[in-house]
Order: sequence, then structure tokens, then C-alpha cells
Amino acid sequence: MEIKYFQDSDTLLVNFIEKEIVETRDINENTLIELDSDGNLVSMTIEHAKKQANMEDFSYRQVVKNPTHEDLATNLVDKLTQKHSSL
Repeated sequence: MEIKYFQDSDTLLVNFIEKEIVETRDINENTLIELDSDGNLVSMTIEHAKKQANMEDFSYRQVVKNPTHEDLATNLVDKLTQKHSSL
């Protein structure tokens, strides 16, 4: 994923994946999306980006999934099985 901001034209370009673009759709007068041959989102362009989004306060955070009780139980069983098999 790559995000570019072009200050001279106040345009924000978000590339999600590197694939061939086969279709462009206007979402509104300032936003368009580009799709691949399977209809998956390839990129999004936002014109007049400062009016459309808070460009001064951009941040990125990856949120890790909290494990479920099932995930924890499976992990514990795996560790116990590995420990038992090494004895």
C-alpha cells in the first residue's frame, strides 16, 4: 500500500495493490476509485484533498486482533503437545 499527496494539485492518491486497472468509477465530483478485472479496489484518488480529509493530522496504525478463548486454548494445547512429545 502506498499513499501519495501531491501538494501542487491538492490530490491524495492511495494505491492499495499493484494490479492492472480496468475500470474507473466516480464516487462523487472529487473522489474516484479504480478497479482490477475482478472488481477489486486498486486505488482511490481524492481531489481537493484538504477539503475532503484532514490532511494535517494523518496517521497510520495497525490493529492486531485480540485472541479469542478458542485461539488461546488451541495455542495452549499446541504448546503442551510439543512439550510432551519432546520428553
